[in-house]
Amino acid sequence: MRDWQRNHMAFVLLSILGYLGLPAQEFNMQIDVNAPTLQTADPALFEELEGKLIELINTRRWTNESYEEHERIKGNINLTVSELSSTTFSGELSIQAIRPVFGSNYETTLLNHLDKEFIFQFEQTTPLIYSENIFTDNLTSVFAFYMFYILGLDHDSFVLYGGDRYYQLANEIVNTLPTALLSDTKSGWSSKSNGRNRYFMIENILSPRSRPYRKALYEYHRKGIDVMHRDVEGGKNVLVSALKDVQTVNKDYPNSMIVQMFANAKAQEVADIFAVGARPQKNEVYQIMTSIDPANRNKYIPIRR
Repeated sequence: MRDWQRNHMAFVLLSILGYLGLPAQEFNMQIDVNAPTLQTADPALFEELEGKLIELINTRRWTNESYEEHERIKGNINLTVSELSSTTFSGELSIQAIRPVFGSNYETTLLNHLDKEFIFQFEQTTPLIYSENIFTDNLTSVFAFYMFYILGLDHDSFVLYGGDRYYQLANEIVNTLPTALLSDTKSGWSSKSNGRNRYFMIENILSPRSRPYRKALYEYHRKGIDVMHRDVEGGKNVLVSALKDVQTVNKDYPNSMIVQMFANAKAQEVADIFAVGARPQKNEVYQIMTSIDPANRNKYIPIRR
């Protein structure tokens, strides 16, 4: 578990050592690229893309922090290519990121997201290189956006509002995009689309109206499930309080994308945790979750039993 209270001298020393070449990569993602409907496409093309994405995500240093091997953020990234024309690809991107829970072998989901608006260019001879504040291509911009966003979620789960820097880096990616991408409602970046794309992910999380949501991320993880190995009921009480904060944001910020993303990540976990407990608490949690995630009411049936 990372020590967020390390003193200034230790932080500086670790940063210097990291720059001198010690292992410091933040991610250990399982990455898969497939194209099940493109039977005539060369499989070597997708193998090459997969290999370059692994190199970009898992071997690049995304922060100045020093990560131990067991601290690296794990998850799964699945890119399903559905259309290919010359060097232009389109498809869907499924991303899951997880976080260890203190005092146990359990892992909790930070992000479980399906991005259906992904169009990019790729050539086998071209390396994938991301540089901050510079737009190179949509492929690297999209993946860098998600890596910084995940880092923001991860830091928020350990320290109150700890993800600020990484959300800002994700937002800078949006600010460097060419006008053509920002104006294209099918690019996944447009502010004029349906409110469910990358633009709104970062707009929502940085909005002042979302501060209670980010507070909830911290309390849910650090003060809730991280303490349940020694105090189950105390941890559950904190979880209820955190869920109330998410519900408040849902009321004050109607149709915000991040609330649905929270439900996508936590629905099964909440249902499992509160399947057993006092009836008043179960009823309260059921009411909260069905109010923020009404389309998936059936997921919360175990809480009512």
